[in-house]
Order: sequence, then C-alpha cells, then structure tokens
Amino acid sequence: MPRFSLSNTRLSAWKLIALGGFLTFLLTLYTLHPSSSSLLPSSLTDVFSRPPIQTTPCPPRLWASGQWEPISPRAPSSANVSSPADVLALDGFQGCASDREYKWHLAAEEDQFDRFPDVVSYVWTPPETCDVRSLEGRGREQLVKELVEDGGWLLIGDSVTENHFFSLSCLLYPHVIATPNYTLNPYWDRAWPQNLYLNPDSPLVPYLKPPAGFNMSITPLVTFRRVDLMLTQEQLTDVYHSLHPEQAQNEQFQLFGGDQVWELPPSEYLSLFTAPLPEANYGTLITSTAGHWTVGTIPGLKNDNLPGSGIQNVIDFFEDAMQVWAGMIQGWMDGEAKTGNGGKTAGGKMRQVVVRAYLPGHDGCHYIMHPWRTYEQENMKLPYNWGSIGTFNGIFENILSAPQYKNVHYLPIDRPALLRPDAHAGGDCLHLISGSGVIEGWTQYIWHYVTRELDTLAQP
Repeated sequence: MPRFSLSNTRLSAWKLIALGGFLTFLLTLYTLHPSSSSLLPSSLTDVFSRPPIQTTPCPPRLWASGQWEPISPRAPSSANVSSPADVLALDGFQGCASDREYKWHLAAEEDQFDRFPDVVSYVWTPPETCDVRSLEGRGREQLVKELVEDGGWLLIGDSVTENHFFSLSCLLYPHVIATPNYTLNPYWDRAWPQNLYLNPDSPLVPYLKPPAGFNMSITPLVTFRRVDLMLTQEQLTDVYHSLHPEQAQNEQFQLFGGDQVWELPPSEYLSLFTAPLPEANYGTLITSTAGHWTVGTIPGLKNDNLPGSGIQNVIDFFEDAMQVWAGMIQGWMDGEAKTGNGGKTAGGKMRQVVVRAYLPGHDGCHYIMHPWRTYEQENMKLPYNWGSIGTFNGIFENILSAPQYKNVHYLPIDRPALLRPDAHAGGDCLHLISGSGVIEGWTQYIWHYVTRELDTLAQP
C-alpha cells in the first residue's frame, strides 16, 4: 500500500491550484483574442459564425418585385413623437454617426413629427423564393465585420447617394464614427469627403480580424464623394466635340455653364478605390447618376422648340458619355487585375463596381401617406428630368449588359423606392428619409449582391 502523508496531499493541492490558474489564464487569453466563435459572448456568437450558405439565388429584379408590408411600430410610445430620440427609436437606430443635416435626413423636425409612426411602419418583402441576406438580428454587425475584413464601400454620386451615406452612418452606429464634424464646421463644401471609420470603442473590435496594415484611424469603412455627372465637364466636352466636331470650331457654343455640379475625374476616384492599406481597402464602388443630366445643367443642348426643351438631346449625349465612362472603369479594373494583388482587396475579395438605378421624385409626395402597390407615373412637367429617369436607367442597363463589363454591374433595384412617395424628406420630393426602409433596402441588397450573387455567378 502506498504511503500517505500530509506533505503529499499539500503538494497535490498546489499542483491543482497551479493547473487551475493556468487554465484560467488560457480562458482569459482566448476571451481577449478569440479563435473560435464558441468562446464569444452569446450576444455576438452569431456575428462571427459562418454565415449560412445561400440556398436559392435572388437576382436584383426578383428582389425588387416584392411589396411593402406593414409592421408594428418598434417603440411603444409611437403615438407621442416629440423629439429626434423618439424618431430614432421608431427607426430602430441607436443613433447616427454623421451629423450633416441630421434632423432633415431623419425627418426628425417638429413639423414632420406627425408623419410617424406611419412612415417607418413598412418593411420591404421580396418573394419567398428570394433567399437574401438580412440586416435584422446581428446582420448589421456582420456587415461591419465584412467591411473591416473583406473591404469597404466607396460611394460616388450626388446628394441622393449622400442620403445613402447618412443612412449607413445610422445602420452601423455605434460601431462607426463619422468625419467631418459638421456641427463644428457647418460651412464645409459638399465636395469634402465624408468617411465612416471603425469606432475604437465598439464592442466588436476585440473580435475582428482586419488585414495587415489596417488602421482604424486612417482606413475608412465607407466613404462618400460628391460626383454628379461621373465625368468632369472638361471630359464631357471632349466627348461631345469628338462626336460633333463642327461645334468644336464654334467659339459661341458652350456645352456647360448652367446649374452648378460637383465633379471628380474618374482617375481620381478610381485611384482612391484601389489605393492600398492603410489609406484604403475598398472592395465595392457604388454609384448612381442621372439626376443632374438636365438642360439646366447642360444648356448647350437646350432647345425650347423641342419637347422638354430638348431633353432628348441630353439623353442621347448621356448614352455616348456613359459608354465612355464604362470603358474607362472596366479598363482600370482590367489593369488592376494584372497587378500583384490581382485586383483584390487585402482581404482577398475581388473588387467590383455596382451602378444603382437612379430615382425620379414624386409629384405631391407630401400628400401621400402610405406606400403604393403599383407605381403611378405622374405627368412630370417640371424643370427637372424626372419623367425621363426610366429612360436614363434603361440606357445604362443596356450598356452594362455587354459581356466586357465583367466588373461593372447594373442593379435595377429602383422599384421599392418608386412605391414609396410617402418616404421623401421634408422640403422636396426627391430625397428620402433615413429609417423609412427605402435606403436601408439599398444597403441590404447591395451587401447581399456583392457577397452572394456575384459569388454564385463566379462559380463554374
């Protein structure tokens, strides 16, 4: 029989204590630097687990063929909206990182409070056969994770695209912070870049796996740049003169000189799009244009003797210009594909460009208090081009249907917005309210498209 002694008992106890301490250390280490989703807090486990595999495709037209369905208000005090905080609660937002025209974007102004809760009480419902990623539950956190690890979004467009940027600043809050601070600098020009960065205080930060070189103070997750016509006025003038050489010799002819536009040459925003870490790590360039293609912006094409003061001249020129633009974009992408990183982000995702269908406004939108079931085109005799937006969209879609534009994709996802005349921001009938579900639907589908549909298309 082995000899038993108090000293042996004490030694075994100390061994157990040491082993317990070591196990506690390992558990702490894994908690701070998780390598398995099972070690995450239960509230974040589903964010870092592998997303479910898509079971059936959901191409853009199928997604856009759904309907707006009513939902119950998100906040119990929905009948007593009296502050921006009440509006945020109904939107399902914890806050918004961007502060540019904060109340206007949310319709959180006193003369707009009576629009709630109705304006935020609908959800876009695609057909049941449409297996699309959801932003509900932990979807927003999953989006943040993928923007950090796989590549961010670069938004190029006019003030409607700026609507999209603001909505993203709310959807991704509190995990992002925004620059610039428009409260401190309210007079900054619209041309200044607006950025969303990973918030160092986000509870997601310890669990993210950013690529080497990522710097949360320098590397944006989302950037908006104001670009109204996609090409500069100088470039567009060159395109026009190449097609109409007789006008190039006419010193009296001026193509531009009307309404103000904001511009960047494609070479500048493409250089930003493909810039390496830590400056950038964008995976998707999202753009939309048509709103400023008017006879007011391009007075050289105006002719009061023609229908719409010559809007067809603008439409014809749009087709020529966007053909040039698409060639420039795909040419740049082809060049990037031949470089060392093969046109991919630091996270290994192939960079893509998506063109979102543009939207017309709705005449008399503030007298309509609910979504439509079918789109009702008004008689748009306005000093805009709203009645021709469908034609502009059709031209762009036709151009990008050519097989050579393999990295530039047209998304005809305008129908949900066409059915929401009630969702326009106060003061006009073109811009949209963040939180109404319209802009958030763009985010949901574009996220789904670039992470699911394109992957499906790429499979042999």
